[in-house]
Amino acid sequence: MPEGPGQDEELELTSPLVPLFVITNGRALPPDHEYEHTTLVTATGAENGQVAARTLSPEAGQVMDLVADGFLSVAEVAGHTHLPLGVVRILLAQLEEDSLILARTPIPRAERVDRELVSAVLEGLKNRFGA
Repeated sequence: MPEGPGQDEELELTSPLVPLFVITNGRALPPDHEYEHTTLVTATGAENGQVAARTLSPEAGQVMDLVADGFLSVAEVAGHTHLPLGVVRILLAQLEEDSLILARTPIPRAERVDRELVSAVLEGLKNRFGA
């Protein structure tokens, strides 16, 4: 077999030639309510995770490096890794299964305030404390 330039170089797993299902090991997407765009993730720092972290794919290792120093949103992780959001969600689900990351669900939006109730409370406070 003829040897050409670059024959000794290894094919990177993150190259465009590698299909995305190889990166995710053929896993399916987690449910939509898990790992929303604004879900925050961080590394656990657990000692038992050190052994599992050594066997990660390059993409999962890149995600771990990103979240090692603090919380990042799922959208930020996808942006920094240049991977599709669905792939990042699958990687995060796998990392959480292995207890390598913690995921904090986004804080739900506040419900609409009942103006009548707030006005009644304000009126009561004014009557009680005389303002």
